Amino acid sequence: MVRGTFKYCPNCGAGLKAGTIEKKKRLVCPGCCWVNYENPLPSAAAFVRNRNGEILLVKRGVEPARGKWALPSGFIEIDETPEKACLRELKEETGLEGEIVRLLGVYSQESMLYKNVLIIGYEVDARGKLSPGSDSQKVEFFSVRNLPAIPFSSHRKMIKDEVTIERK
Repeated sequence: MVRGTFKYCPNCGAGLKAGTIEKKKRLVCPGCCWVNYENPLPSAAAFVRNRNGEILLVKRGVEPARGKWALPSGFIEIDETPEKACLRELKEETGLEGEIVRLLGVYSQESMLYKNVLIIGYEVDARGKLSPGSDSQKVEFFSVRNLPAIPFSSHRKMIKDEVTIERK
């Protein structure tokens, strides 16, 4: 099922009807009053630099933006903290182990596939040998002056925020 396309109530099975709840149009169950709140999907991104100040990017092997470069990132699982998700995604996509240094910020990203994604960005101190994971085509460090096109505005903003902070 594509996110946000409920036709029937997941609680009682009744057909959902359009209604106005809290001044917003939402799907509502006339049987049990369940409301289909559509919330952003939480994800975490790792911002890693090497000793030369280069930024770690992965060439994505999956949609969205398959074949494009992005920060190591992914969705937070139900049993994870954002920090654990960040380190898990880093390991899965790059082969690197890491340690959270600090929270960089929280970013919002519109998505054709998921409507809205909330990205929690962390600076990570990473170690190990670079090795693309099953959902990465390549893993590489890039100079700030020679970054490839990055399709996600949230990742571009995170990088820009960090580069701007560094130059101040």
